[in-house]
Amino acid sequence: MSTSLRLEQVTPATIDAALALRVHPHQERNVAPVVKSLAEAYAFGENAWPRLVFDGDRLVGFLMAFLDIPWNEDEDPGDRRSGLWRLNIDAAGQGKGYGRFAVEAVRDELRRRGERHFYVTWEPGEDGPGAFYERLGFRTTGEVSGGQTVGVLDIELDV
Repeated sequence: MSTSLRLEQVTPATIDAALALRVHPHQERNVAPVVKSLAEAYAFGENAWPRLVFDGDRLVGFLMAFLDIPWNEDEDPGDRRSGLWRLNIDAAGQGKGYGRFAVEAVRDELRRRGERHFYVTWEPGEDGPGAFYERLGFRTTGEVSGGQTVGVLDIELDV
């Protein structure tokens, strides 16, 4: 994996490249396009954390975390969660460690914010990213959210 990986905010200078980012065609049913994520980030305000993944000067991915959002207010009004909402790695950049870097960057941000748990949801099935998240240490919670599998990773705070 490259040592020049970094996250950047979406800016007027990077918006067109972000909107042009494409996953493999067979993955499109598993993750919303960047344009939808940016619209949701606008609507959710400070509870959304959209970032671009760069390798040097090359845009290789997009992620969006959710921060301290109500999870299931009907059953538990105090259940607020943070985690990874979207992960789009450009089709040409897959298999190079960019996804792992993105997930670890979100984990580090959540740790910095004092979170103890890191949640993610994914489309179940053979073409879904479940195996990827499980390799990174996420375990399924048994919950389903919007038809998606819910996973969680415990965060060590004193690392």
